Amino acid sequence: MNNVFDILQERGYIEQLTHPEEIKELLNNKCIPFYIGFDPTADSLHVGGFIPLMVASHLQKAGHKPIILVGGATAIIGDPSFKNDMRKMLTKKEINHNVECIKKQVEKFVSFEGKNGAILVNNADWLLDLNYVDFMREIGTLFSVNKMLAAECYKQRLETGLTFFEMGYMLMQSYDFLHLYNTYGCKLEIGGNDQWSNIIGGVDLIRKIGKEDSFGLTFKLLTTKEGKKMGKTEKGALWLDAEKVSPYEFYQYWRNIDDSDVINVAKLLTFLPMNEIQAMAELKDEQINEAKKKVAFEITKLVHGKEAAKQAEESSNALFGGQGSLENMPSTKLENSAITIAEALVQTGITTSKGQAKTLIAQGAISLNDEKITDATYILSEKDFKNDYAILKKGKKVYHKIMK
Repeated sequence: MNNVFDILQERGYIEQLTHPEEIKELLNNKCIPFYIGFDPTADSLHVGGFIPLMVASHLQKAGHKPIILVGGATAIIGDPSFKNDMRKMLTKKEINHNVECIKKQVEKFVSFEGKNGAILVNNADWLLDLNYVDFMREIGTLFSVNKMLAAECYKQRLETGLTFFEMGYMLMQSYDFLHLYNTYGCKLEIGGNDQWSNIIGGVDLIRKIGKEDSFGLTFKLLTTKEGKKMGKTEKGALWLDAEKVSPYEFYQYWRNIDDSDVINVAKLLTFLPMNEIQAMAELKDEQINEAKKKVAFEITKLVHGKEAAKQAEESSNALFGGQGSLENMPSTKLENSAITIAEALVQTGITTSKGQAKTLIAQGAISLNDEKITDATYILSEKDFKNDYAILKKGKKVYHKIMK
């Protein structure tokens, strides 16, 4: 079997490494504890957390032991890396709720059973009780402010203002690595490429106290071929929580990605064999659409389970292939069915305002039951609700079932 390092490299995950040769050798060992952190700033991870979970899964399958750190303490500050403004400050009650929600999502990717079963830890357990003066004396003296301010992740904040409160985040995340190193023998921290400076901070901290076996690895962020971040929907972020983004909407997002992004997404977000993915690279036209369906199903299955993926696929086939069930399509029961098409677009969330609805209608982007609507004052009537529902469509990809 190939070293998992080679697998990660072949599938395109790896971006930066602190010690390339040593890390490759480290991952060739039978069981190495590694950690990845998630700050519970919301009650769900979004697609940005997908790749970290996939990398953790690959490493565990190769015999290594995941330590999943949930930042109950660091979320109180919020990571300022590459952010234009200070994050919203959450209450401890909100953070604790978010921690419990995220735990359930992580369990879909890594196992907490067996010899190399994952451990879930919360840094609130060791950070919240630290003595400030002792912490700054022991840890703060090992960090150079000049070096921290030179980090790429902070540069854009220097003009608008970076608080000392936020500057402490790097020290806390670095201390997390030291704590896990001392407590569990954790040798490796992994994270998205936007975490590079914070990860280096932890690796350097451990080495400054005389240890030489701490390492860091970052992986690529999920972007399109043009370099734009993926994971934005009509309603905002592509959440992994079915209550925020339905399995159907989730499936449709991946079903509708650009042809040029299919291979990259398949490598990073599925466990499909590489020979099967490489064969997809030769496909064109209708065949690439079949590949998109395959990839969308596999991704949705990972996040929402096989049954939900199957239902989403059936609903999509009902729209695009004239077969299957509409049951799982996003739907809205209207408060009053005798409303204008513009009002219906706002109620369903397809548009955020009547003004936006009118603009889309004027552009010919809105259809009702496959009939293009050109009048924003068009009022829905009984004839539009065959079998008690109607289908609103925006462009070629956004469908919504409305019920009276």
